[in-house]
Amino acid sequence: MESPVHRVSLRDTWSRQVHPDIDCERCIPTFSVERLTNILDGGIHNTVLRRKVENIIQSDPVFNVKDHYFMSPDEQYEAAVQKRFHLEMLARRLGWSEDSPERIYAERTLSGYTSLGIHYVAMNTIRSLGSDEQIAKWGQLGKNFQFIATYAQTELGHGTYLRGLETEATYDAATQEFVIHSPTMTATKWWPGNLGRSVTHAIVLAKLICSGAQHGMHAFIVPIRSLQDHTPLPGITVGNIGPNMGLEYIDNGFLQLNHVRVPRQNMLSRFAEVLPDGTYRRLGTEQSNYLAMVVTRVSLLLNGILPFLQKSCVIAVRYSVIRHQSHLQPSEPEAKILEYQTQQQKLLPQLAMSYAFHFVATSLLEFFHSSYSAILNRDFRLLPELHALSTGMKAMISDFCTQGAEICRRACGGHGYSKLSGLPTLVTHVTASCTYEGENTVLYLQVARFLMKSYLQAQVSPGSTALKPLPQSVMYLATPGPSRCTAQTAADFLCPDLYTTAWAHVSVRLIKDTVHHTQTLMRSGVDQHNAWNQTSVLHLQAAKAHCYYITVRTFKETVEKLDNEPAIQQVLQRLCDLHALHGILTNSGDFLHDGFLSGAQVDMARTAFLNLLPLIRKDAILLTDAFDFTDHCLNSALGCYDGHVYERLFEWAQKAPANTQENPAYKKYIRPLLQSWKPKL
Repeated sequence: MESPVHRVSLRDTWSRQVHPDIDCERCIPTFSVERLTNILDGGIHNTVLRRKVENIIQSDPVFNVKDHYFMSPDEQYEAAVQKRFHLEMLARRLGWSEDSPERIYAERTLSGYTSLGIHYVAMNTIRSLGSDEQIAKWGQLGKNFQFIATYAQTELGHGTYLRGLETEATYDAATQEFVIHSPTMTATKWWPGNLGRSVTHAIVLAKLICSGAQHGMHAFIVPIRSLQDHTPLPGITVGNIGPNMGLEYIDNGFLQLNHVRVPRQNMLSRFAEVLPDGTYRRLGTEQSNYLAMVVTRVSLLLNGILPFLQKSCVIAVRYSVIRHQSHLQPSEPEAKILEYQTQQQKLLPQLAMSYAFHFVATSLLEFFHSSYSAILNRDFRLLPELHALSTGMKAMISDFCTQGAEICRRACGGHGYSKLSGLPTLVTHVTASCTYEGENTVLYLQVARFLMKSYLQAQVSPGSTALKPLPQSVMYLATPGPSRCTAQTAADFLCPDLYTTAWAHVSVRLIKDTVHHTQTLMRSGVDQHNAWNQTSVLHLQAAKAHCYYITVRTFKETVEKLDNEPAIQQVLQRLCDLHALHGILTNSGDFLHDGFLSGAQVDMARTAFLNLLPLIRKDAILLTDAFDFTDHCLNSALGCYDGHVYERLFEWAQKAPANTQENPAYKKYIRPLLQSWKPKL
């Protein structure tokens, strides 16, 4: 038997070296990985600051995540709350404010291992929907964690559709209070994070009723647990909803309210208010109540959804240059699995998508910052476009990131099924994003309504006084393009203008056809709502095409601006090409439908796509390195920077409690079973 001393020395040997199979991938870089990291971070100063924060977090033993995969749900919950508490104390000591870059980078480093994140969603709601006085009061209390809040919108029987929520808030003018009530079982608030055991307050979305009249959904600050002993307050029934598919530490809860009274000042009142006598006064549009969700969706993309796909790509690509299997040539050693075209076809489009989504999410964030102040000041001209963009990008990015993370997991074979790979956790975490903050099909249909309205607006005669300028993101609806693709060779499909035009054409055609189908039904006597339902699948398809077009166009425009970075521009151009062509090949029927592409041109596009794979494959490790996730952040035996996959997988497996604890089933069942067939004497 090998001695423990010898085992330690072997561990020390491999831990000090980089595996040659991954080292050779980095030895002759075709571009500066560090420079690309700076671009992704938005500047070298951000990279420096992020790494400084990561070093602080990773050097603190409280933030260790090595035992996470062996914890029970209760242990995960406690560890996540402990990390949140410790992070708050650390942030106060170091002067990291709530919205500072340092806090964002700390959350990135600890992604998936801290609790109470929904508190910040609730605080964003207060800042978005609250009056200046409410923000001054509750904002400071929230920053100091003098209360802990959740955002309670979804109910047992209703979710994304706000108008269907049943919780009521009835104003009592005699006491100047709102009476918050769950009138039915299905009105029970269900799913809010950290509601089960942690929070003291909830931002409750409820139907406002004043003097017998309903005024739609509004947000109310409702205390639910005592700040002295954390027990539920009178009229409150609250608890945990039970085990989930993942995210065990989030502590999702339920909440029933039995005529719970809150002061009039607890209704968030930037865009609507109730006067002491019960008079209702609207200060914004009906859609302004969606602002809080817009804020949350925009912030989620870069920090709460996309990293799951990026990390999955890092792990799967690194593993694919360590794993050898079968022979490309009978006389050669087993090949790295990333050498196989089928593996490249699985992983490289996901890598291209990671970059495409980064740039489109960054662009959306810039648009949000430029329009948010105006909206808070009740200038709502940009709100419909911002709502449509944030809604569409949330739906598309969460959909594709979920599919992509699972593709990466499967691409790692059996080891991808092990939690120690990190991939199952990434898959379950990102899967949740397809539902929270809006179910994606519903969100796409909200985009479709915006597209239908925009298309009809684009059809108004230029001389008409009703003509309004189209929102920038849908300006292409009013710009006629060619009816046929001009490509004559595979190389033509590597022209960004050509494939961007192709995506614009398909998006416009689908929107146009869908609008015409809807209008035809209405002219035949079908009412508006039924006409919409009977064409909703078509609307869904059009919305998805529009969102994909936006990513292709944004990626193209981003790459064009990098002409002073030729090496990086070249490698990103290949990713942009691959992303656009992958989408065309996946949806080729849409491009063939009206003859925009011919069958021969689809073959050309496929040739161009396949020719890109080996070129991008040469840079694949460098492109994943540029995301700059530390080993601590990845927490993956398969994805560590040094490439020692098998050694680390074996080492981590030794920590499984089953390897050190007595088998509880042996004496009870296994031994009796083994001995049950002994011959009788």
